[in-house]
Parts: sequence; C-alpha cells; structure tokens
Amino acid sequence: MHLIGTLIIGLIVGALAKFLMPGKDPSGFIITILLGIAGAFVGTYLGQFLHLYQPGQSAGWIMSIIGAMILLGIYRLIVARKA
Repeated sequence: MHLIGTLIIGLIVGALAKFLMPGKDPSGFIITILLGIAGAFVGTYLGQFLHLYQPGQSAGWIMSIIGAMILLGIYRLIVARKA
C-alpha cells in the first residue's frame, strides 16, 4: 500500500518541484512528473537511510520535494551537457 501512496505523492511533488526549481526547465511537464515520482522514491529511501522514516513508511511531502529537486537538478545537468 505504501507503494501507491509514494506514487500519488510523486505525481503532485513533480509538479511542485517544477515550480520551485529556479532556472530554465529543458523538460516537459510529463518528464517532470516522472522525475517527481522517482523523487518520492529517492526521498523515501533517503529518509529511511537517515532514520527519519521506518522501513515500509513512505516519504513525506518535504522529503519527496527534496528528492524530486535533486533528480531534476541532475536531469538538467545531463540535458545541458548534451545540448
């Protein structure tokens, strides 16, 4: 059940990360939402690694946004180098 919760949070967080991340965004809205979903997973595992969350507990809003912003920043660096 926590997997579904992580996916739903990730969809919303992807949209929030796009608005909170400064700079020009080379990706479309769909890519940003997918990065938000992945960011929710990153936030979950990062929070568990830092002992902020128990095993099986999904990330909260702030950790999901942080994870999405980290992935969005990495994505921007990769796309900028290719262009």
